[in-house]
This record gives sequence, C-alpha cells and structure tokens, in this order.
Amino acid sequence: MARAGARLSPSVTSCERGFMLDEAGGFVVSLMACRLGADRGRDIGGTYDPTVRPVDRELLRLAVPALGALLAEPLYVLADTAVVGHLGTSELGGLAVASAALLFGYGLCVFLAYGTTAAIARLTGAGQDRRAAHQAVQGLWLALALGVVLAVLGAVFAGPLLRLLGAGGEVLAQADTYFRISLLGTPAMLMMLAGVGYLRGVKDTVRPLWVAAGTAVVNLVLEVVLIYGFDQAIGASAAATVVAQWLGAGCYLAWIGRGVRRLDVSLAPDVQVIGRMLVVSAELMVRNLSTTGTLLVATAAATRIGVVDVAAHQVAFQAWMVLALSMDAVAIAAQAMVGSLLGADDPDGARSVGRSVIGWSIAIGAVLGAVIAASHGVLGQVFSADEAVVALAGFLLLHVGLMAPLSGVAFALDGILIGAGDQRFLAWAMAGAAAVAVPVMVATRLAGLGIGPLWAGIWAFMGVRGISLWARFRSGRWQVVGAGT
Repeated sequence: MARAGARLSPSVTSCERGFMLDEAGGFVVSLMACRLGADRGRDIGGTYDPTVRPVDRELLRLAVPALGALLAEPLYVLADTAVVGHLGTSELGGLAVASAALLFGYGLCVFLAYGTTAAIARLTGAGQDRRAAHQAVQGLWLALALGVVLAVLGAVFAGPLLRLLGAGGEVLAQADTYFRISLLGTPAMLMMLAGVGYLRGVKDTVRPLWVAAGTAVVNLVLEVVLIYGFDQAIGASAAATVVAQWLGAGCYLAWIGRGVRRLDVSLAPDVQVIGRMLVVSAELMVRNLSTTGTLLVATAAATRIGVVDVAAHQVAFQAWMVLALSMDAVAIAAQAMVGSLLGADDPDGARSVGRSVIGWSIAIGAVLGAVIAASHGVLGQVFSADEAVVALAGFLLLHVGLMAPLSGVAFALDGILIGAGDQRFLAWAMAGAAAVAVPVMVATRLAGLGIGPLWAGIWAFMGVRGISLWARFRSGRWQVVGAGT
C-alpha cells in the first residue's frame, strides 16, 4: 500500500483518492468502491447496475464495524438500564431523567463526530490529507474544552435541570446522584466523538468498533461487580461508565496522535481553526438541538405522567435508540463515502451511494422492527421486575417496531446530507419537524391522554423529518463538489 503524500499514478481515478489509518497509525491509500467493481470495468460514478453493486460492498465494509462505535453511549445506558432497573422503580426513573439530560448534552455536541466525518472525507477525497489531520487535532481540543464547560455547567445547574425534566422526591435523588457522577466523563465522551468522527472520515471504522466493544464490556463488568458484588447503588453504575469513557478517549488520543505525527502536523491548539469550526458547526447544533430537544420534551412529559410511565418510556426509548443507531450505521458509512466522492468531484457517484443507503436502511428497519414487534411482550422483562412497567413497556415497544422502517428512511437521508455538508438545510428541516412534534406532545400531556398518545409526537417528528429530507435528496441541490473551506 502507498503511504499518504505519495504521488498517485495518472491512471488512478478520482474515486480512488481516499485515505485511512493503518494499524501503525499512519495513512495508507484506500481504494474506493470503483476498485471493488474493477473486474467489470465499472465506476460507482457510472450508471447503477444491480448485478455489480460495488457501492453495497463498500457500504457494508464501512457500516458493519461502524455499528459498534455508534452504539457506544446508548449501549452504556442500556446496560445501566438493565442493571439499575432491578434495583427498583425509583432508581430506573432516576436513570431515565439523568440519562435523558446527558444524552441531550451529547446530542448537542454530536457535530464533533458528524461534522468531522464530512469535512475529513471531503479533504481526503480531494487529496488534502495533511489539512484533514490538522483539523482533526483541533477537533480534539474543541471537544476537550466543550466537555469541561458542560461538566461545570451541569454540576452547577444539576438540581434545576432535573426538576425541569419533572423529577421529584426519590426519583430526583436517584437522578441527581447518577447525573453528577456521570459529568466526570463528559470531556472523555466528547473527545471520543471527535476521534471517531475523524477515523470515519478517513474510512477507518474498525478501530472505533474495538473501542466501543471494549469500553462496553468494561462498563458492564464494573457495574455488575460494584452493584451485585459490593452492594452499591445507582452511583456505581455511573462511575463504571465514566471509567469506560476515559479508557476509550485514551485510545483515540494515542492513535490519532501517532498518526498525525507521521504527517508532521502540530498537536498545538489553533485558535483560528477552532473558531472556524465553531462557526461551521452552528447549523449542525441547530439540527442537533431540534432532535435532542424534541426527545427531551417527550421524556419530560412522560415523567409528569407517573413513575411507571417514565420507567416504561425509558425501556422503549433506549430500545428505539439502539435500533435507530443500528440502522444509522449505514448512514454513517454514507457520510464518509458521499463526502469523499463530492470532494473528488464525483456527484453521480455520491447520488448512487445515496440510493443504495436508502434501500439498505428500509430493509434493515423492516427486519429489526418486525423482531421488536414480535418480542415486545418479552423484552420489557429484561429491564424491569415491576409487572406494571413490563406491561406498559411492551405496549410502547410496539410503537418502536412499527416505526422502524420510517426511522430507517429518515436516518439514511440524514446521513447522506450530512456527508454532503448540507447543514443549513438540515437545520431548517429538523427545526420544522420539532415545531410539529413538540406541540403534539404538549397537547397530549395537557389533555391527560397518557403515554401511548405521547408517542404520537415522536411519530410526527420522524414523519416530517423523513418527508422533508426526501424532497431535498430528490432535488439534487445537495450535490456540491470540491474540498470545501
């Protein structure tokens, strides 16, 4: 394999100019999907031929390992849900509120992963790998700074924030314990987001998989030992997650630091670059705020209905998050492929990738949704011993299963447009979806209609989101080529 910076032969096509980190931490040339179809003499920028499907093979090569990294934080919370749920209903309710607040903060900062993936993919697609590495370093500094700020603000305003989400009494006490301890891992979690975004952008989705799997195992083992072995409470669950997050962040720092030194890129912070990243990320933050804010409203409304309702909502919501991120793995692969192809001036190839991503996401959503719908009566028992919680969670899991294909379409289109750098449209589209969904949620709560109708708001959010993004994809206005600024 040729090292990055090596001059490519004139016979190398534009769709072959991608880069990824090798096992030693250096850059190596990664052939794009056109090379996968070379035996047929086809390029993914050409006319789509379902008998060749090189796009699908490239998608799967990237998406399968990307799945593990996508599941990192929800997998931590899912393990916490299973363990803490057996401590008691108040503990599970406290976890629901605290984890919703934490995921809200992480959701606002997901631009560290998504924005980095798109930018790095475009730069490497255009052959500007040193510039890409420099931007990755600044992304880590930005993640560290944001993590410290969020942790401090969270500690200061923990009580008012958790009460705003509807927590009170014993649920508030449990939520406060879990939330405050979890804040210690915020800088690590944000650095993990920046690190995984960089590696995805250079088409290395394998090492994020190992980090996600390793930290998930560490988290689960630690909390099982602490809670069941040493009779600790909900705080031990949060502490186990913090330890796992810092171990994961350490892996990314070591790998990326070794890789950028090979390109002679400075590790010092660059205030100008960080400032530009903040400006560019503002639109993605609007998109993230609309998404996470809508889901936070759903949790707040469920909390105000009752303890059993919010506990059941926590079970169904976490199952939906795992299902959604499983489908989003294909969209993550699309981010890297679409960005790289547009950076290499291949809009037709980017559109071909988009069509394939949509097809895969619908199929995956249908299969996973059918599994959840068929097993909805059993899944609730994994997370709670309370019969009322199990029964209500089973009902909500039906919503999760039926909504899965729609979620697949929405997540696929989201990934395509993020890869294209179409952040401004995404911001407006997500804000519009939130403007429809939030009033539905508030109205159902004020009318006292219960937790089932509350989920109609989530249906509305995903429906409006999917329709608006589909219209944008069909228009082709997202297919802007070049390395970007």
